[in-house]
Amino acid sequence: MKYLILYFLSALVLNANAQTKPEGQFKYVLHKANTRGTSEIAWLLSYHTFSFSDYYDPERMNFGALRVLNDDRIDGGKGFGTHPHNNMEIITIPLEGTVEHKDNMKNRGLINAGDVQIMSAGTGITHSEYNYSKSEPLKLLQIWVFPNQQNVKPRYQQKNGILKNQPDNTLVKVVSPTDTNALFLYQNAVFSVGKFKKNYKLNYSLAFKGNGVYAFIIKGKARINGIDLDVRDGLGVWNTEKISIEASEDLQILLMDVPMID
Repeated sequence: MKYLILYFLSALVLNANAQTKPEGQFKYVLHKANTRGTSEIAWLLSYHTFSFSDYYDPERMNFGALRVLNDDRIDGGKGFGTHPHNNMEIITIPLEGTVEHKDNMKNRGLINAGDVQIMSAGTGITHSEYNYSKSEPLKLLQIWVFPNQQNVKPRYQQKNGILKNQPDNTLVKVVSPTDTNALFLYQNAVFSVGKFKKNYKLNYSLAFKGNGVYAFIIKGKARINGIDLDVRDGLGVWNTEKISIEASEDLQILLMDVPMID
């Protein structure tokens, strides 16, 4: 199945479409939830922020090193059979339910909501992902990041409970090449999950010089650099050292701080 094995080769360029605009000193691209691509089969509903599987838009290939952001719903007992990957950093964040994971590195186990998993595909891996529940749907984010090293030895890592019972008004770093409390990846990229009460405000400073940040609203609403975002909207911001975030409602947000590779 194309969804399992195919990703589009891109030129690693920033999207330069009609939604990309300068605003003061920063630039941004806005992807509203209802503009995402869709894949739907009997057991799967998947929304694609960037081109993936049968959804292709040359204006939406990637945001810097961020290549794939899929928002999946998988029926009970169903999932992706064994399939390959290489030279990609693959992050899985269950939002509701439990993923059953198996791979050719002899990793077998469960990834629950509140956990985060990463695989460095490197020279090549095969794995499968299923909804562990036979009756309840599984909801998860699957994210791919271009690595800064090719053909590394494949690796697997999981942080159990890193987002479980996250306190209000906190930002938890879940992926980082330098923070030992987070999952490692082969890229100067940092992923953080924020949980904020309505009207809470903060400034987020980008992790590395030259990076941009792609914000994805998991729950609630936010205003980022004066731009209003609703649930499942995405906003990529670059040409800046920090962004301002205000929770317009109780908010859960994923910040993906990535190099703006060209």
